[in-house]
Amino acid sequence: MDVSLTIVLIGITCLASYYAWNTPDFMESSMFTPYRVKHRGEYGRFLLSGFIHKDGMHLLFNMFTFYFFGEFVEQFLAYMYGVGVGAVVFVGFYLAAIVVSDIPTFWRHKDNPHYHALGASGGTAAMVFACIMLSPLAKICIFGIFCLPGFILGSLFLMYSVYKGKRGDDHINHDAHLYGAVFGILFILLMWPSQALFFWEEIKSFRLF
Repeated sequence: MDVSLTIVLIGITCLASYYAWNTPDFMESSMFTPYRVKHRGEYGRFLLSGFIHKDGMHLLFNMFTFYFFGEFVEQFLAYMYGVGVGAVVFVGFYLAAIVVSDIPTFWRHKDNPHYHALGASGGTAAMVFACIMLSPLAKICIFGIFCLPGFILGSLFLMYSVYKGKRGDDHINHDAHLYGAVFGILFILLMWPSQALFFWEEIKSFRLF
């Protein structure tokens, strides 16, 4: 049975997170700490921080989300480019999203030695919003109960991320969520500009009742 790249990335992330929980030195050296990136040139933290998580719940939420949306994007890219090239584009997209989503956080906290962040939220958000651009009317359910079309839930998520990012009162890197989402949108539009018209026509046709 073939194993998808989404599953492989989830497996690597779970193993890295588990190792980090049991190896404090690895956890410390992998967290995204803008101050150390700027003053010590530890640029690897941009990528490594996307493969470790604070705890089991943090890991479960990100990987559960990544599984459903990552599989969709992976299959779409394989259909568009073929399995080999599609796989390279998929992995590149995910890794780039992790890095790019942390760049605004780097500029915001590069002189704050006490700021740390970790997790795959930027990459996961990019996958979610790539899916929304490809299928804006597909329903997304929160905890399998509260379901809304992707473009509506996505809009609410973006507004929430901007609001919470400005407040900065819960130790969650909402900027990574926001810019990961923006990266996912731009990825689809740059690769397939015609998708913008499709997206617009889809949401114009939406009727609540």
